[in-house]
Amino acid sequence: MAYDVVVIGTGPAGYVCAIKAAQLGLRTAVVEKMATFGGTCLNIGCIPSKALLHASEMFAEAEHALPALGVSVGKPKLDLKVMLTHKDKTVEANVKGVEFLFKKNKIDTFRGTAKIVSAGKVSVTGEDGKATEVEAKNIVIATGSDVAGIPGVKVDFDEKVIVSSTGALSLAKVPATMVVVGGGVIGLELGSVWARLGAKVTVVEYLDTILGGMDGEVAKQMQRLLAKQGLDFKLGAKVTGVEKTKKGASVTFEPVAGGDSQTIDADVVLVATGRRAYTDRLGLADADIKLDDRGRVEVDGHFQTSAPGIYAIGDVIRGPMLAHKGEDEGVALAEILAGQAGHVNYEVIPSVVYTSPEVASVGKTEEELKKAGIDYKAGKFPFTANGRARAMLHTDGFVKILADKTTDRVLGVHILGFGAGEMIHEAAVLMEFGGSSEDLARTCHAHPTMSEAVKEAALATFFKPIHM
Repeated sequence: MAYDVVVIGTGPAGYVCAIKAAQLGLRTAVVEKMATFGGTCLNIGCIPSKALLHASEMFAEAEHALPALGVSVGKPKLDLKVMLTHKDKTVEANVKGVEFLFKKNKIDTFRGTAKIVSAGKVSVTGEDGKATEVEAKNIVIATGSDVAGIPGVKVDFDEKVIVSSTGALSLAKVPATMVVVGGGVIGLELGSVWARLGAKVTVVEYLDTILGGMDGEVAKQMQRLLAKQGLDFKLGAKVTGVEKTKKGASVTFEPVAGGDSQTIDADVVLVATGRRAYTDRLGLADADIKLDDRGRVEVDGHFQTSAPGIYAIGDVIRGPMLAHKGEDEGVALAEILAGQAGHVNYEVIPSVVYTSPEVASVGKTEEELKKAGIDYKAGKFPFTANGRARAMLHTDGFVKILADKTTDRVLGVHILGFGAGEMIHEAAVLMEFGGSSEDLARTCHAHPTMSEAVKEAALATFFKPIHM
């Protein structure tokens, strides 16, 4: 039986593309090699990490924040097994949800490893070694990404002592010491989880700033807040070795600017240096599908690869490796395959770091605007001046809005603070419709809310804030 669409991979990009295609009347099938749907995000990424982030934040709040609110519970006791069970139940609920949606939308599933034989044909090899050939008018590559490792350094992951993000989600006990290689989103999120639960965490980062690519002022303030929480930072440091030892593991690094090397011993080393597009065993070369210089599948503006009838979306192509970016691409591609006009606005894709406090941004940073020579104005408002933030003891951070100096069109919004990941979306909606800082400043916000800080920052950009 021939399908209209077969999607290889059921992570956020793949499963959303499949569901949307089915909703639009296309006969759809998916290929998945994992035992459960959802890819990295639902199984060993976004979802389980957020479960642990929330649980560890509650643990820390019980000890440090509740007494100041008049709630005395004594020193909290950690039951790591129960916390990990909460994580596993969260994962199970989400992956079963995708399974239900596939059944609801009459999407067929082929279990196994996919290889593109030619345009219109995919071979799926199951665990028993038997291959099934699936025919489809359109093939969608949505195979996601995998752990990148450290360039030029051999790392032997055992997922117990030397771990990737996967192993860091399931440690048997809280390590006394942990070294995190990489000061990006994954490293800071998982590092902060184990720091809150009692580990002494040291972050070793190649760049001279954490959260490379994010607004510099936000990154600098975030580092100060994490340092107050007990995280130690070694910046501008090039890792030259990660080795297992009798007592744990060691990380050797040297200054990027030159100098003597250092070695840090730890119970656990988490290597969180980014991810790479996963294209292994897909048979892309035989199918004449081109890759770029970073190993990602090359696509045009409509997600078409160099091979007719074969498309690619999500982490496996250019752009930020974000689940919601892949989801939007999945919807857009399904619409295109159904004869509609699918589109993704890459200028308005929010990014969130789920530390405590959170970091959220959408659009351009000050550094990007300066590099592009764009004349802009900036408005800021701190949460220390926000009534709701004071009431909840969440006064760390600020909102910053960047707008074109001539037109007042908002070009970027950056939030550091409690609930930043929820607050960023009004900025995304505003920017999607080409709104100005004055538009946002003149929009009534409920009082008292954390979101009033967004309005005040817009007032600071447009004219003057009221409460500062």
